[in-house]
Amino acid sequence: MYRLFFCIFLLQLCSIYDSVGQNPIALNAYLETYYSYDFNNPKTNEKPSFIYNHKRHNEIAINLALISASYNKDRIRAKGAFMIGNYAQYNLATEPNWAQFIYELNVGMKLSTKHDIWIDAGIFPSHIGFESAIGADCWTLTRSLLAENSPYYESGIKLTYINPNKTITASIMGLNGWQHIQRPVGTSTPALGMQLTYQPNDRVTFNYSNFIGNERSHNIKDVRIFHNFYMINALSSKIGFIAGFDIGTESNKYWLSPVLIARYKVKPTLTFAMRCEYYNDPKQTILQNGTNAPMNILGLSLNTDYKIFSNLLWRNEFKYFYSSQKLFEQKSQLTHQNPAFTSALSLKI
Repeated sequence: MYRLFFCIFLLQLCSIYDSVGQNPIALNAYLETYYSYDFNNPKTNEKPSFIYNHKRHNEIAINLALISASYNKDRIRAKGAFMIGNYAQYNLATEPNWAQFIYELNVGMKLSTKHDIWIDAGIFPSHIGFESAIGADCWTLTRSLLAENSPYYESGIKLTYINPNKTITASIMGLNGWQHIQRPVGTSTPALGMQLTYQPNDRVTFNYSNFIGNERSHNIKDVRIFHNFYMINALSSKIGFIAGFDIGTESNKYWLSPVLIARYKVKPTLTFAMRCEYYNDPKQTILQNGTNAPMNILGLSLNTDYKIFSNLLWRNEFKYFYSSQKLFEQKSQLTHQNPAFTSALSLKI
């Protein structure tokens, strides 16, 4: 019931500002429904444990339904977004009940009248990676392995600087940990993060992000150090690619993941994309399946996007995973391979 009251409050607030001719508040909504078929036909009707979006097998489901409001006036800004769907169900399963439906909730203040310096605090989308939970903003229908297994969200405080010609954005942040709204019991030290983005023009983006924090104990030897690199390059109005690489260490263990995505726009309404990725976690630091076997997965996907209307997108994807170990559930046994097909409709308002 409180979720309904929250949505009504946002709508009423926006209508009040519209009626007086001032509108520092913007209201938006997003809905993504999907159908996915896992050709391994798992008994649990769920995709593998390391997948958190488009999780359900052989059923029509909602991956993300989101309503958001933002406030921008003078030197104050704030954002709030409320959600339901498989993304919230699986990604925030370990959060307290009150937090499991919050996509974003933060407030910020501009510290200087002459320079673009902001301090923000609250719950944010992650500063790591080029993909988010909002599928229509991503080049492929499903998320890459490195996105699924690094933070989608974070909470804490952030200091951001943007240079005068808007080509460099730098942020440093103190966080409650690796994808946590509420810090877990047993950890008392905050984490640190940094992001540096360089955009020399509107076609090229270079990004470096990191995370340093203790996720398992108070022992300094258990500190997790993680680095994320990516480059986005639109070679022309039709052709572009994304190259990304993640590497992390913790307790003398490591994991890494490269990804390459290529996209081709046939025409404004039709786009094709292809993704090749690899995830290697020899000691199961991030990917875990209950055995001591190394986790190494090769992934390939082919995507088609058709823009039905300017705000309505129909997407289809065939994805194939292969592992040297038998990781994937196939009825009552495990297998090396996991092919799947997903179709989705996304609407932005």
